Amino acid sequence: MHAFDVLGDPVRRVILELLATGEHSSGEIGRSCAARFGITQSAVSQQLRILRDSGFASVRADGARRNLRRAVRPASRESTAGSTNSGRPGCRVSTR
Repeated sequence: MHAFDVLGDPVRRVILELLATGEHSSGEIGRSCAARFGITQSAVSQQLRILRDSGFASVRADGARRNLRRAVRPASRESTAGSTNSGRPGCRVSTR
């Protein structure tokens, strides 16, 4: 999924705005999105998965809680295509 596709969804944009303020639990994000958009926790979980899979957010387990934070630099398939990758998403090594 391209970055514009990820950012094109209003729910995902709101989640990223929330994560810009710091780390939040998936439950906190779910309640915030449910209040604003009237969507279920399941729908929020799907949006969180898209953000994690696309490299816009990362998750940290804290017991039973899952805390999410905004990734420092989103990874994209386009930015790493044809480059030597050091094994980290979004890490690009110049071949010049």
